[in-house]
Amino acid sequence: MIRLAIVATALSVAVMIVSIAVVTGFRYAVTEKLFSFMGHVHVVRFDETKSSALNYSEPVYHSRGLADSIRKIPHVTDVYPFTEKPVLVQANGNMEVLALKGVNKDYHFMKGISTTGNWIDFSDTSYSKQVILSTTTANLLNVNAGDSVLLDFYENSSLRIRKVRVCGIFHSGMEEVDKNFGICDMRLLQRINNWPADSINGYQVDLTDNQYADTVGAYIHYNLIYPPLEAYTTVENYSSIFDWLQLISLDGVILLVIMAVVSIINMGAVLLILMVDRANMIGLLKALGMPFNQTRNIFLGIAALIGLAGILLGNALALGLCWLQVHYGIIKLPEDIYYMHYAPIRIVWWQVGLIDAATLVLCVFCMWLPTLYIRRIQPARVLQFK
Repeated sequence: MIRLAIVATALSVAVMIVSIAVVTGFRYAVTEKLFSFMGHVHVVRFDETKSSALNYSEPVYHSRGLADSIRKIPHVTDVYPFTEKPVLVQANGNMEVLALKGVNKDYHFMKGISTTGNWIDFSDTSYSKQVILSTTTANLLNVNAGDSVLLDFYENSSLRIRKVRVCGIFHSGMEEVDKNFGICDMRLLQRINNWPADSINGYQVDLTDNQYADTVGAYIHYNLIYPPLEAYTTVENYSSIFDWLQLISLDGVILLVIMAVVSIINMGAVLLILMVDRANMIGLLKALGMPFNQTRNIFLGIAALIGLAGILLGNALALGLCWLQVHYGIIKLPEDIYYMHYAPIRIVWWQVGLIDAATLVLCVFCMWLPTLYIRRIQPARVLQFK
């Protein structure tokens, strides 16, 4: 029974650690992909009809002083001016509608997005005739790096066409990014819009961590910008994705609670069986005058030892499974649904320590109820069978 209790506790602890590692890894992987492309804060023109939408037709002034002031805010890693414009991309008889994002030579993806081919060459004095498309768009258009595509821009019932070359292909795994966006030279969109070089749609602000996004956005709003500019976080702009991630985290919490209850029930059953099996010993100790608290502490100590052994075994099992998943990607996922090819793992050591400590404390604390059985054992009845 003791061995079974240790194994049951180990399995419960292992499931809790693996589940929290998967949930944390999933949240981190999805948000990293989104922030790698979108940044953490956008400073754009305010639109009262939809606050997170860009007003493509109305530019804002590109102030290098404002960009430098934003860079000086703690936890800001960089600030990029950008333009965006809807475009119809044609190639090989296929067509796709994208939001083409214009950037300058300083812009780069963070580590959440993979790329093949080359980055845009900004050396042309007018504008670069190169674009970067996603893997999804490239497959739909049947093009590869080095192929040419046509960009159809519709403006005031007029059509303007530009022929450009696909210099590279990126892949984020997120449908919201891969299916809807492409990258080009910011000067191309300024030329199409008949804007001067100091006109843009807004600024993308990258941070060291998303936990500072609200603080940085509020600081920019109250101290650095004036109407018509407004600061929006990526969480605000893509609230549906983060609501979905919040639901996944809730599922993880529910699983943790269920496994904790299962572990406590197993431990309680084992401890009760041990006390029944040692009824004669308990009766003898009571007959010799041992107080109830001391007798109870004996079994609580046994519960603590069982819990500690189960926790150590569960940690070894969980960390081993996580190591296998990180290095070999054993558990596969459909990327079109989960944004990644395999189940991500991210071990946060304070979470592991918290699970271990909470499991041990709960196991010992919740064993107080089964030990009340000791009070019902009467020495006169159990010792007559010795």
